[in-house]
Amino acid sequence: MHKRAVIIFNLGGPDSLASVEPFLFNLFSDHDIFSIPVGQKVFARIISRRRAPKTKRIYEQIDGKSPINYWTEYQRQMLQKTLKKELPEIEVFTAMRYWHPIIKDVAEQIAVHNFDKIVLLPLYPHYSTATTRSSFNEWKRVYKGDPTRLIYVNDYFDNPHYISAINNRIDESILGFPEKIRSDIQLLFSAHGTPLRFVKRGDPYSDQIKKTVADVMAARNFSHEHHLCFQSKVGPLKWLKPSTAEMIEHLGAKNKKHLLVIPVSFVSDHVETLYELEIEYRRIAENLNIENYRVMKGLNDSTTFIEALKEITLKAMEEDMASIRGKG
Repeated sequence: MHKRAVIIFNLGGPDSLASVEPFLFNLFSDHDIFSIPVGQKVFARIISRRRAPKTKRIYEQIDGKSPINYWTEYQRQMLQKTLKKELPEIEVFTAMRYWHPIIKDVAEQIAVHNFDKIVLLPLYPHYSTATTRSSFNEWKRVYKGDPTRLIYVNDYFDNPHYISAINNRIDESILGFPEKIRSDIQLLFSAHGTPLRFVKRGDPYSDQIKKTVADVMAARNFSHEHHLCFQSKVGPLKWLKPSTAEMIEHLGAKNKKHLLVIPVSFVSDHVETLYELEIEYRRIAENLNIENYRVMKGLNDSTTFIEALKEITLKAMEEDMASIRGKG
């Protein structure tokens, strides 16, 4: 019997206020995002110390920790449960880029288990330098096992089950609006932004985000007016536009009163959804007299999303086997 494993990758997040600064240190130590020719660790230490007090105040408003750790573990358990119905021997592991269980520790654990095949499955549906590439690069640096046993999943932004999972959440969210105004709701797709320099280097992230939004809207027969914007900008570099704050202001100026914000590039709730969208941008909406402002819940416990991950995993394994047979 073949021993197979799936590694689901996510960014991770601080699990207490005390872990905020070391989490930030790990983040700013990432050379794929913050390319510092000399002194990366020194840079990371200085920036993490400066940012920690403000970041702690943010986490204090969302229960003192990131829920991304809970939801990733939940998704791991659900994916393992559904995969074991077809592959009883399979094991699913979580590897976090910036917090625990951190990639290095998981890679060491996987290497000693001697799995025949290992699927590397990011919980980032859209490929980006800052997420998928960074996680894969770190895995390659620390994994000491046989690299021919690895199966990489780069993206799944147009997977039908993933698209359905988003639409299911949209439909649930719309029911939270007063019935008489539901046809007037503006769908505001908010994706995590990236620096424009990534795009100029060929990063496909923004194009994949646009395709996801197009597929979601086509599946719902363009039921509402919709808009795409980008959030979470940090630093002085130019990032993808328009920003989510700018789009809310634009819609408010056009007297649009009912907004549903859809966190399109996130597969679970965390600080960018629970604080940035739910608290920070709500203030902007309220100041513009927007009457109904709601943020869609993350995919979190969506069984349809888990079905997407199962389908993607099995397809990756099948394609790997077909490739091996072709070479033979």
